[in-house]
Amino acid sequence: MERYATSIARRGALALWLAALLAPPAVAAVGEQEAAQLGRSLTPVGAERAGNKDGTIPEWTGGVTAPPPGWKAGQKRVDPFAADKPLYSIDAGNVEKHKAVLSEGQQALVKQLKGYRMDVYPTRRSCGFPDFVYERTKTNAREARLAANGWGLEKGVGAAVLFPIPKSGAEAVWNHKVRYMGEGRIEQYATIFSNRSGDFTPLVQQQWAWVPFHSPKNKGVEDVGGVEMKLLNAVLSPSARAGELILAHWFFNDPSDAWLYFPGQRRTRRAPTFAYDNPVPGYENLETVDQYPMYAGAMDRYDWKLVGKQEMLIPYNSFRLIDKSRKYKDVYLGDFVNRDLVRYELHRVWKVEATVKQGMRHQIAKRVFYLDEDSWAIVVADLYDAQGKLWRVQESSVYPAPEIPACVGQEFVSYDLSVGRYIAENATQEQPETDWLAGRDGRIDPKKFNPDELRRVGER
Repeated sequence: MERYATSIARRGALALWLAALLAPPAVAAVGEQEAAQLGRSLTPVGAERAGNKDGTIPEWTGGVTAPPPGWKAGQKRVDPFAADKPLYSIDAGNVEKHKAVLSEGQQALVKQLKGYRMDVYPTRRSCGFPDFVYERTKTNAREARLAANGWGLEKGVGAAVLFPIPKSGAEAVWNHKVRYMGEGRIEQYATIFSNRSGDFTPLVQQQWAWVPFHSPKNKGVEDVGGVEMKLLNAVLSPSARAGELILAHWFFNDPSDAWLYFPGQRRTRRAPTFAYDNPVPGYENLETVDQYPMYAGAMDRYDWKLVGKQEMLIPYNSFRLIDKSRKYKDVYLGDFVNRDLVRYELHRVWKVEATVKQGMRHQIAKRVFYLDEDSWAIVVADLYDAQGKLWRVQESSVYPAPEIPACVGQEFVSYDLSVGRYIAENATQEQPETDWLAGRDGRIDPKKFNPDELRRVGER
């Protein structure tokens, strides 16, 4: 592992050295006067504090950061907005009236999927974070920088928003990639591959996620050896795949690395194609590696454009969707996720366009991302093929987890319009509550994320 770590470090160093020679200087952080707006006209993470002129988006007042009375982490979540009723619904009959607050992909889903609708509720700005996130975000506003290559990360501290006042599309997407959701988690979830008949076999996995960059003690990119995040997944069912393991490492300035363990072969092998637009193994060609979760991995194959801000209807506070007492068959229907369970709200979002660079290749030629201003999560993404045709539409909801506190997201869905199917990821219904405090409280062993440990873990 020492030789492996040295190789990674050398590779990253070489890439940054070449980029410094060939690319323009890194973009500077914002000035003192602009940064001073954080916590004033802007929230501490860079959103607009005020509501909109129509009053349909309220002022941000701190979010939901305190647990309900008597509630403890690990118990069934309490919906703080359970009494809310829908304001209106959008369906094929009135979608044109509302298209100004919908993405092209959202409009296509309403028009093309019979029975698909969007129930719109009062807007609740429920996202809030610990004070140390706010303080460290101030530091990043003045000091965080992209690398000279225009997409990597040169400087910035974790457990914070990197670029609360973004000046480029790459900066905004970095805010999504490293948004604060605690230092690590243990979760159990299913991946659902839709079937028109409504029959499917969930792929159930346990996942350990370790994000040392999110320690409040983190001093910067170099402090974690250039590692953005590490994931270890163990397949629990179906029985034909039980015991399979996949280990993935994401880096700030390099493509991801991954290793696979197959119990029948009793060996670990590296997965050299676990990056970019390669299909996720065993996922029926419904998801590329960098679609998980919503977007991940190296950003070097795209040009990133920050289009600006707009108001948009996005999935938010969908507590009915994440209810662990629900059965998968009642949530994931033949053509779409049960529309009674997904809550939409009007929020301000950042719009980012990613277009494949000249001379590069990627089967997703263009991506349009919409990032919630309060959480920095990508909540909607429209994906286009090489002919400019809308291909896939992704949606992900966020909700407050006050035990951290932070806004988190797990369940997300990708609709493939070309084949008329969808894949639902991180479906936690029928599973235990996620342990969002596992990294903070020492229930995650960093040694688990070593490729040499995969066989030992698999044989336990």
